[in-house]
Amino acid sequence: MINKIKNIKTEVAKVVVGQQKMIDSLLIALLCDGHILIEGVPGLAKTTTVNALSQALGLNFKRVQFTPDLLPADILGAEIYDPQNNEFKIKQGPIFTNLLLADEINRAPAKVQSALLEVMQEKQVTLGDTSFKLEPPFFVMATQNPVEQEGVYQLPEAQLDRFMLKLQVGYNTKEEELEIARRISMQTSETINSAIDKDELLEIKKTIREIHIDKEVEQYIITLVDATRNPENYGLSELSEYIQFGASPRVSIDMFKAVKAMAFLREKDFVSPVDVAYIAKDIMRHRIVLTYEAEAENITTDEIIDKVLSSIAIP
Repeated sequence: MINKIKNIKTEVAKVVVGQQKMIDSLLIALLCDGHILIEGVPGLAKTTTVNALSQALGLNFKRVQFTPDLLPADILGAEIYDPQNNEFKIKQGPIFTNLLLADEINRAPAKVQSALLEVMQEKQVTLGDTSFKLEPPFFVMATQNPVEQEGVYQLPEAQLDRFMLKLQVGYNTKEEELEIARRISMQTSETINSAIDKDELLEIKKTIREIHIDKEVEQYIITLVDATRNPENYGLSELSEYIQFGASPRVSIDMFKAVKAMAFLREKDFVSPVDVAYIAKDIMRHRIVLTYEAEAENITTDEIIDKVLSSIAIP
């Protein structure tokens, strides 16, 4: 099964240079039936990567560019009146796909962002009086630009909590950027082939669920989560004034699933504390609400998580 994952990465690498962390995170979210929010400046191949991944997986892919004038119906669809037959018909929106790219999600107002909540959680869309189940797998990759200040709307905590991972993507290395520039200037493009089918994808998901995780590692995960809620119980009293709300219960659930997928990608049949530490920030950074004191002192959730990871004993 791991060879299938390697084949997928090989196909994606035909058009994407570097960004292995982003590719791995996309695969983890997809294999765990989660969603991912990617934050990074423009030009880091976010759109190209998810498009290439959909082709390598043989899945349907659609992209929605979020703008301030976007309406929920532009994403979900709507009831359209048919005057010839004197009846309403359902026109399905771009949400009816396998991989949906919500590009610059923070450019749309709250009513559009909230329209995704039911879809991301329940994997269904309600139009009029009818609910439609989406064909699995269904996966949302949302992007947001951290440098824009005008015309953007901060995502509410309730929606952020629906994302399994929040990944912060940085620039490529000099060598990778040189390779990108060469490919673009030479206009060399390769065809991406499907490396897996839906049945094989389901088989991989089943394999991941069966990966072993020791009770000590399970307790380690729960302890990390609890330390963000009750830092004073773990000798971290200095963090109490900076944390308004600790990690939500979804963090524990997603962590249990994600670390198994992480172990699978590392070709192991058991979870180690290294897998937990590797992915802890991506799962927790958007689910810890900081106080005004933390914001005033420019303290980030990543710094909070680093402090917790360094203070909790590794089993």
